[in-house]
Amino acid sequence: MIRAFGLAGVISMLIALVTVLALLPALGMLIAPTGARVASLSSVDTGVNALRAFCDWIADRMTRWVELQRELAGRLPRRYASIEEAFKRMQEANRHLSPEQARHLTQHGVNQNEDGTYSWKFDNYVRVWPPYDLTQAELEELWARIACPTLLVYGKESWASNPAEDGRAAHFQNAQVVLFEKAGHWVHHDQLGAFLDTVSKFLVRP
Repeated sequence: MIRAFGLAGVISMLIALVTVLALLPALGMLIAPTGARVASLSSVDTGVNALRAFCDWIADRMTRWVELQRELAGRLPRRYASIEEAFKRMQEANRHLSPEQARHLTQHGVNQNEDGTYSWKFDNYVRVWPPYDLTQAELEELWARIACPTLLVYGKESWASNPAEDGRAAHFQNAQVVLFEKAGHWVHHDQLGAFLDTVSKFLVRP
């Protein structure tokens, strides 16, 4: 049900169900056979209030997300006077790249602006997480369903944590973690030869 309607949808249905069940006794008295009388009727309205509060919470998250999107619309990406200047920045930020790799990535990773400057091909709007996403528990359940052999590649100089140490790898049924020296988050760029060799051997193994 969660996969079909999402967690928010399931919670809404549960609150609505509790509300209906709470009102059933009162409804039974109202439709009782002729002669039955209802002296007084009171509804605390707990279920309705809970549903209203949950809807308000959803609305607040959506509103904040729209606000952040609008803020990003005014954010100007950094501009470089030339491809050469962008190339130097690429080398500074990714020191394991060879000059040839850095230049290739720069040439294919920038767009020319209307004023002749250059900016990276990057969508500002991905800086804001969507208002709804998979929870950590849902991600772990998804990983646990992967039964095939899985290769997890990690660069020791990456800003991310080691999946073998932070517990992520343990959720897979059959995972192997390979660490790469002198590599950051871009293992496939920082150690291209070693990366291709590792992946090729992994894919052709019986």
